[in-house]
Amino acid sequence: MLHSILIAIAILALLGVIFEEKTHINKAKITLFFGTLAWVLLFVFAPDGAANRNIGEGLEQNITEIASLWLFLLAAMTFVAYLNKKGMIENIIYLFLPKRITERRLMFLTALFCFVFSSLADNITATLCSIALILSLQLPLEKTVKFAVMVVFAVNSGGVALITGDVTTLMIFLAGKVAIENLLLLSLPAFLAVIALAALLSRGLDQDIIIKPHVTDIRRVDLTIAAIFLLTILGTIAGNVLFAIPPVLSFLFGLSLMFLTARFFNEDIESDPILDYIRMIEFETLMFFLGVLLVVGMLREIQVLSSVAELYTAMPHTLANYIMGALSALIDNVPLTAALLKSDIAMDTGQWLVLTYAVGVGGSLLVIGSAAGIVAMSKIKGLSFGTYLRFGLQLLTAYSVGFGGAYVLGQLLS
Repeated sequence: MLHSILIAIAILALLGVIFEEKTHINKAKITLFFGTLAWVLLFVFAPDGAANRNIGEGLEQNITEIASLWLFLLAAMTFVAYLNKKGMIENIIYLFLPKRITERRLMFLTALFCFVFSSLADNITATLCSIALILSLQLPLEKTVKFAVMVVFAVNSGGVALITGDVTTLMIFLAGKVAIENLLLLSLPAFLAVIALAALLSRGLDQDIIIKPHVTDIRRVDLTIAAIFLLTILGTIAGNVLFAIPPVLSFLFGLSLMFLTARFFNEDIESDPILDYIRMIEFETLMFFLGVLLVVGMLREIQVLSSVAELYTAMPHTLANYIMGALSALIDNVPLTAALLKSDIAMDTGQWLVLTYAVGVGGSLLVIGSAAGIVAMSKIKGLSFGTYLRFGLQLLTAYSVGFGGAYVLGQLLS
């Protein structure tokens, strides 16, 4: 009975996000309410003391994961807030963009930039920088939303072939299911899917855009902090691969260097204190993450996620993998992948490769299905669950193209 109530709570949380524009209740508030309520009910109706202690351990694990993500976001968003305020991001955009460009060509360039950048950086940082790029162009809202959809899909696709680009890819690799050389080949179908979506979204984008450079004077301190940001990204990748340093630690270290650098250049002044850039972060995004991850943690605690592995006994593995990708738009792909790995499903290398693509990119089908989508939604006021869903057919088509390519690649490797 309790499990049914908790599942209903998870559904209500999802509906609260979907119908935010109708209810006028902020999605962060509704997910936080249902997320905390679910855990309270777990504690209250625990059958005995041992079960209560297990629930406590589960909550501690959930809170630790959330805190790690929160601190990572705080560091990354503070860097981007500073560089955006100082005009660094706009300057880089104007450096590479021609003075006149068609909207169609801009869509493909955006897709390429996001795909490549997310292969080098984490998804959240790539999304923050890409959205800042789009907003600086001051396009009409309808077109801005189109470009945001492209950003979310391309960012999620870019990191799927690298163990440093997506957590689920790393999990499947560490479990010995796929080899690095096989994963690198996965970038081919992932890129094909991105190009397919760019072609679909570029329909109706026929106007020219006149780029009016608004170059800001860049000071040495700004260049230095930009270099620290770049080195933090590269150091995060290298540190994680070579020494298993958690990304959150690397980014917090980079943030501390940013603060000290501002002090060294005498830029940490009363009229513009460096710590004030933390206040520019959209804390609504962090609260939304908190609520969503509490709900997902509850589902993991009651072992709902483990039951999805039963799909592999009821249908062909290829179809089950396709569905898992779609499910990752509703359920966090990390616990979903963990549940599949723990269930010890017998699949060949090709099918594990297909699953890697599915859970890495499938979250793009809904705006709440990935960190990239949630960050984009917080940055663009006109981007909501409903407006993103209008592009559901194009997203599903692109996802299917990439999935088909991953399947062909898997068959060749097997």
